[in-house]
Amino acid sequence: MAASILQRCLFPVQTLSKCVNYRLSVRRCLLSSAYTDTALWEQRQKDPQDLGQLASLMDRTYERKFPVSSLVIGRFIDTLSSREEVDQAEYYLYKFRHSPNCWYLRDWSVHSWFRQCLKHGARDKALYTLKNKVQFGMFPDDFTFNLLIDSFIKDSDFKGACSVVEEVMLQEAFERLSTQILSLHALSKYLATKPELSWQEERIMGASLMLVGLKQENSVGFSARLLGLALIGKVELSRGIHAVFHQIPLMWTSGYLGRALALIDTVCCDFTHVKLSQEVLDSVEKILQDLSEIPDGQISANDSDEEDHLERLKLPEYMKRFKELKDRLVAQDQTDPRSLDSLVSDLTRDTLAACEESDLAQYRQTVCDWEAERHQLIQRERETKEKRQEERLNKQRVGAAQ
Repeated sequence: MAASILQRCLFPVQTLSKCVNYRLSVRRCLLSSAYTDTALWEQRQKDPQDLGQLASLMDRTYERKFPVSSLVIGRFIDTLSSREEVDQAEYYLYKFRHSPNCWYLRDWSVHSWFRQCLKHGARDKALYTLKNKVQFGMFPDDFTFNLLIDSFIKDSDFKGACSVVEEVMLQEAFERLSTQILSLHALSKYLATKPELSWQEERIMGASLMLVGLKQENSVGFSARLLGLALIGKVELSRGIHAVFHQIPLMWTSGYLGRALALIDTVCCDFTHVKLSQEVLDSVEKILQDLSEIPDGQISANDSDEEDHLERLKLPEYMKRFKELKDRLVAQDQTDPRSLDSLVSDLTRDTLAACEESDLAQYRQTVCDWEAERHQLIQRERETKEKRQEERLNKQRVGAAQ
């Protein structure tokens, strides 16, 4: 496939070579067709069902105050065949989540739901159920997260991709390298559009950059972490520390701008091979400058406690320390003229393809494990039905004998 794309794109005109190379590098920033291929998932053993009968069965079960089994809701999700049916399924997902069996929504059913949404053009529904995960029980695994992020990136919907990254951050699911790279790609691409962010969006963006940056001990990781800490510090000084950690996996100890400066100091002392993005350093400087220009009256109006007030008094010291550290970075040749977006693009090009092979191998094993567990549940369901049928017949025999 890559060869055919290369043959179509490489024209004999030398003046177009730069354009071709750019298109190929952008293509490499996305997951391969092998990664997103549905063949393995579609090859699972089929369990043909009638969607209407399944819906009717669930309705009757709920009316009788009985719980619906995880197999039934799983079959219902697997049977969806159109956008209209996906929309209707939302009701049954909600009902199952608020039933006694809510804890038994299987991982493969969650994965199947998001695949069905992507397959039938219902990505908005996928994002809605993900954002309202507590109401619908949608907690995807790493591989599923990757498919969702990649879907938005391929359509250049970087804001939508960042919405998925936010959920990865909230679940603290940055363990897989491919998820880290895709998340950084989405975040850097969105920031490159120079969006006007609200303080809530700055908090989310900062937390996402910081947490994913912790997983990368390179120029990308340190630059992302630095920008993330600075954005969180901006929210802290303008809104108070309680606004920072509310419903988000961040420390409630004040001093995020101080941590940003400590990070630069660490790079200068212990990671002399690392270079920080000049664009990120400029952004940190602008954040400090903007904070220093906020009128004292406006800042004091937002004071939530003494700790916040004391932190704001450190701002002049932070600005002075930042200038010193920046000069030190320049003196040690530890600044990189490339933007964060450019750094992430290079990292993506160099590492994403290698990640895919291990991800796919793990996914194949996961699907096999899911199938084995599903067949065990089906066997248990069959045995339970047979046992109930036998008990019913025994009661009928006893009644006839009397």
